[in-house]
Amino acid sequence: MIMMTHPVQKITVAAIRRRLPSVTGANPVLNLQFLCTSSILFITLVIRTSIFHFSGFCSLRLESPPVLPKLGFWDSRSDKRIGLGVGVVSPVRSKGFWSVMAMERLQMACVNEKVDNVGDLGKDGSELVENSTNGHVTVSGRTVSQLATIGNSTNIMWHGCPVDKVERQKLLKQKGCVIWITGLSGSGKSSVACALSQSLHCRGKLSYILDGDNVRHGLNRDLSFKAEDRAENIRRVGEVAKLFADAGLICIASLISPYRRDRDACRALLPEGSFIEVFMDVPLQVCEARDPKGLYKLARAGKIEGFTGIHDPYEPPLNCEIVLEHSEEVCASPRDMAEKVIHYLEENGYLQA
Repeated sequence: MIMMTHPVQKITVAAIRRRLPSVTGANPVLNLQFLCTSSILFITLVIRTSIFHFSGFCSLRLESPPVLPKLGFWDSRSDKRIGLGVGVVSPVRSKGFWSVMAMERLQMACVNEKVDNVGDLGKDGSELVENSTNGHVTVSGRTVSQLATIGNSTNIMWHGCPVDKVERQKLLKQKGCVIWITGLSGSGKSSVACALSQSLHCRGKLSYILDGDNVRHGLNRDLSFKAEDRAENIRRVGEVAKLFADAGLICIASLISPYRRDRDACRALLPEGSFIEVFMDVPLQVCEARDPKGLYKLARAGKIEGFTGIHDPYEPPLNCEIVLEHSEEVCASPRDMAEKVIHYLEENGYLQA
């Protein structure tokens, strides 16, 4: 509540007389009327003055800053900001005596010009901030968002929602996760991904496929196949897969993703146990013999540069969750491979909330 300041009016006989008709003579009736009216006016002014002071008891005045703050905490006892100590805005107490008394034990958290009462906190801020992660600060058991800088994005704030991943998983009766299928071109990644999605669909489970070629039709169409662009391609798919998993879906990412560091970076985006790496362990000669897109032939002819397996290396996973082997002697169908993944999901409780 913004406190309106009013000058306190002095109560004088002259002021009272100005508000009343002229009183002449010594008529007792008129004198009695004068005294009664004066008493009422006096009481009215006292009440107005009392309300003015009492309003300071419950009010807080904020001064507009020249720069938006990040996060700060105001200690009314020391009359300074404490806690993380960033930002420029602080709540200013009212000047009246009653306002000072009312604010004596009040602590405020200032977040992006919004003020929330967070209770009686430590004077040095040690009891104030419990932890700060992912753009959030836990204050006395409550989570308070703070402005953050992520990459080239500045002054951004994470907005939470009461409907979280757990609630969405209960609705879908499954656990959101990312199944990351990696392997050489022609190893059967897309075929297994489609068979897996179909098998999940038949079981009443919701999934979505992020295919390496498909995402380059839209989201990643601005990226080439140079090393730095391939890394960015994997990063973007990893972030999208993370969102799908958070939505409670079983996200199936099917990409060559040749470098361990890129795959490990995607794993690090998700909670432990939510990233399932599936390695299509198919020899290069088998993949090249298949060559469903004719890419190996073009690479051998020198018409494609930087082709994985021919010019650039493929780094197989070291500690993946599932290995799907396929050689000249053992030729399992995509459906059989998908069932192996389904078995892993069932054993580890991903197909139930």
